[in-house]
Amino acid sequence: MLFSVFMLALRSVQRNMLRSFLTILGIVIGVGAVITMVTLGKGATQAIEMQITSLGTNLLIINPGQRGPAGGGGGGAGVPHFTEADAVAIQSQIGGIAAVAPQGRASVTVVANGRNWVTSVTGSSNEWFNTGNWKLASGRIFEADEQRAGAAVCIIGETVRREIYSGTPGRTGLGELLRVKQFSCTVIGILAAKGQSGMGDQDDTVLLPLHTLQRRVTGSRRVDMLSISMQDGADSTPLKASLRQLMRERRKLAEGDDDNFNIFDTQQLAETLSSTMGVLTSLLGAVAAVSLLVGGIGIMNIMLVSVTERTREIGLRLAVGALENEVLLQFLIEAVVLSALGGVIGILIATAASYILSGVMSVPYIFDTTINLLSLMFSAFIGVIFGFFPARRAARMDPIVALRHE
Repeated sequence: MLFSVFMLALRSVQRNMLRSFLTILGIVIGVGAVITMVTLGKGATQAIEMQITSLGTNLLIINPGQRGPAGGGGGGAGVPHFTEADAVAIQSQIGGIAAVAPQGRASVTVVANGRNWVTSVTGSSNEWFNTGNWKLASGRIFEADEQRAGAAVCIIGETVRREIYSGTPGRTGLGELLRVKQFSCTVIGILAAKGQSGMGDQDDTVLLPLHTLQRRVTGSRRVDMLSISMQDGADSTPLKASLRQLMRERRKLAEGDDDNFNIFDTQQLAETLSSTMGVLTSLLGAVAAVSLLVGGIGIMNIMLVSVTERTREIGLRLAVGALENEVLLQFLIEAVVLSALGGVIGILIATAASYILSGVMSVPYIFDTTINLLSLMFSAFIGVIFGFFPARRAARMDPIVALRHE
């Protein structure tokens, strides 16, 4: 009986294809909008997490003054910079620290191969690779004596390599001389590409030993920032409290003095941004879900029209012995078939739209099985809710009155 009722409902939908399509249009738009918004929101959240992770694993960044982690050079007027001794003290006196990289920065013009390029030059130690999650595409890192002596060696990012050396076939830059400001250094390594982040092109950089930068570029012993990588499983809250206390002591701040440094936690930033994106995604999904309710109202209106048009058919079925439950089930299945069909079409459209928009927005495409199944089930549920009233109206008709209907 159930199969027969289902086939009757399906034939009724097929008889009026255009009207059926217009009926389910609200469901299609609602399901498509919900899935697209949620998919793009998840992709954007993952893209943000990946960008922050690319800065470093369990990374803390200490800057003088109140500037963000991208700032290079001095803080505000009168704010003292850091020293290499600060990095040594942090490494030796605070537990849970995996690596500490003192860094100096400057923006200079590099010249080689008949080309020049303005880039960011960083001076640091080999710990810079650990704190910043950097890898080498080719070449090697600094040797201990090169770091101590401030040797004229450097490691370049992919953007610098491309802008300076890509014009000559067969030359990668490795082993070449690169003039940085007023001195030349040998390129001993090429960094693996990281791409863009919220702070700009991460590959547009040249890495020098810290002493080399201090002696030959900035002419100062200052350290602009300290990058600290925490050990896996370390709790950042007490670690940051210990860092703050140590830095206040080393910078000779009295009890009532404000901090003249800033500790930036990338993990907390990632959690905050992910939480914010999650809320925005839920909000957009809820707004888009309103279309589903509108689509449900459209289904109910069309089903009421259908009941009125088929009054004589309903009366005839009831007169020859059809039960009220069978008529109720027939119209209820019609509503569910319409809304479920709209859900399927909406999922297909949303999948294609999400894939295309993910490429346009440069965010990962994440197919979420859960949201697709929930959208399909919810669309069918809307068919039950909004189709019940027209179905009950059809089932409760008086056969005699229905047969006399013109």
